[in-house]
Amino acid sequence: MSGRASQKVAVLMGGPSAEREVSLSTGRECASALRVAGFDVIEIDASETLVEDLKDAKPDVVFNALHGRWGEDGCVQGILEWLQIPYTHSGVLASATAMDKERSKDVFRAAGLPVVDSIIADKASIMAAHVMTPPYVVKPNNEGSSVGVYIVQEAANGPPLIADEMPDLLMVEAYAPGRELTTTVLGDQSLVVTDIVTDGWYDYHAKYAAGGSRHVVPADIPQDITEACMDYALRAHKALGCRGMSRTDFRWDETRGVDGLILLETNTQPGMTPTSLSPEQAAHAGIDFPALCRWLVEDASCNR
Repeated sequence: MSGRASQKVAVLMGGPSAEREVSLSTGRECASALRVAGFDVIEIDASETLVEDLKDAKPDVVFNALHGRWGEDGCVQGILEWLQIPYTHSGVLASATAMDKERSKDVFRAAGLPVVDSIIADKASIMAAHVMTPPYVVKPNNEGSSVGVYIVQEAANGPPLIADEMPDLLMVEAYAPGRELTTTVLGDQSLVVTDIVTDGWYDYHAKYAAGGSRHVVPADIPQDITEACMDYALRAHKALGCRGMSRTDFRWDETRGVDGLILLETNTQPGMTPTSLSPEQAAHAGIDFPALCRWLVEDASCNR
């Protein structure tokens, strides 16, 4: 894209996923930043009338600020490809693959990236008996933002009781101990490593609530771990076929050195709220928030 200040940008936000409120926050922040950057911005709360809304708005570019299913799993990307409206972030295939945690792990394994063992099991089986030797983690296979995560500790008396609203098929994966690290990739470059410090699990509340976590940027870790995170994040981004910006999350068991570094997942639509990680990492690299949003618009295209 040419990046002309007169371009009309439609910011897609909200939507029907479990991450609707976070997406609304991301969308409002990005819309405000894009106005500062000089764009003509329209905000669209994505609903069943999205196609008509986009046709009425006639944007030059769509800034995809949706999170979770439908908005970051390839569905809305397919609509935008059909309408031939240039859009930000990853395309149909990369979005769908990254959103499916088990399939993305297959891609990571093929690329020689370190992941933990996992299986897909139905909710009834998971609640009936341990389907994996504890400690392990149970979570939806295709949701983001740590929605619905259960940790079954080694000393657990029995399997977890799963909430009714959780999907029937879930991922069960071996628990990876250690520190929570993350690296954003922008274009073809890893930015920096952040150490996420929390009192407990880095769950939905820790991610989005004020004071829920503390971000150390850059992470105070050995140079070889920094280099490994930067390398793995870029390799994951490329292996999945991501475009624009992605963020890859890790767990690092510092007692094992680089062998203790595990890739958890890659997020193709990183959050861009006041407490989000990727804007912090971009700022550390000298890219302020309006400039980051402008970069994403200028990177937008079809056939992603």
